[in-house]
Amino acid sequence: MIQRRADYIKRQELDNQELILNEIFKITEEVIIFDIGACEGESSLRYASQFPNSRVYCFEPLPKNFERIQNNINTYQAKNIIANELCLSDKSGEVEFNVSSGTPKEYEDQKVDWDFGNKSSSLLEKNEDVNVYDWLKFKEKITVKATTLKEFTEKEALNHIDFIHMDVQGAELMVLAGAGNLIESINNIWLEVEAVQIYKNQPVKKDIEQFFRSNGFTKVIDTVNHVDGDQFWTRTNWIKQRKSESWINEKVSEVRNHELKYKIPLITKIRQKLQIRTRLKKIFGIS
Repeated sequence: MIQRRADYIKRQELDNQELILNEIFKITEEVIIFDIGACEGESSLRYASQFPNSRVYCFEPLPKNFERIQNNINTYQAKNIIANELCLSDKSGEVEFNVSSGTPKEYEDQKVDWDFGNKSSSLLEKNEDVNVYDWLKFKEKITVKATTLKEFTEKEALNHIDFIHMDVQGAELMVLAGAGNLIESINNIWLEVEAVQIYKNQPVKKDIEQFFRSNGFTKVIDTVNHVDGDQFWTRTNWIKQRKSESWINEKVSEVRNHELKYKIPLITKIRQKLQIRTRLKKIFGIS
């Protein structure tokens, strides 16, 4: 696990979504990037460096995190990042925000330049029935300013978004609902996806996939397991103009292979249950 902010920001190895972006866009292009739920701005800094002519709009509603974003922008002299102390949602105004905190036991007595607990805050409340990390706590609620994708882009006179990096802890469809008809002009979206409800009433994998497919997107990355993972969606008509048919087919095939990997155990369990049921029927003479 990375324990220093600088190590994460400066590391040479690219994340999955960064690899895809480097295949889709030339580094000289003026890419419009939104980093929603930016936390301390680590990903914003990486995108700003990889695409120096880009404009990176980052959004973070927590005051402490936003202060760190500003410090990081100054430290790394990232002049193409526009920081916004805002929450993006399906409505504008003031909203309640659930603040996460905590440190894993193995790091409690160590001095590490990394905040483990500040990366899970959400518009949604924690689902107490699901406990992924016992050290992660939600002890505080604060009121933050919110806006929508549609209102923000209209204010900034943006007619499209090339790429959205979204890490909003269960509020994904709330953010996208706030796009309105702008959704037709968003070309690529990476987001965290859960297979179980870690937050109350959050959309899970099937809900996320239904939304994207109904809005004309194709999935080209899927790392979601039985609990969580990441997905990368690209607008189908747009990507067909950028990349070859073989490139698209290759990515879709990789996604299907991943999905099959996690479907096989489920199918096996269903078959086992059916076999047990059949045996019991025979034992008790039930037709």
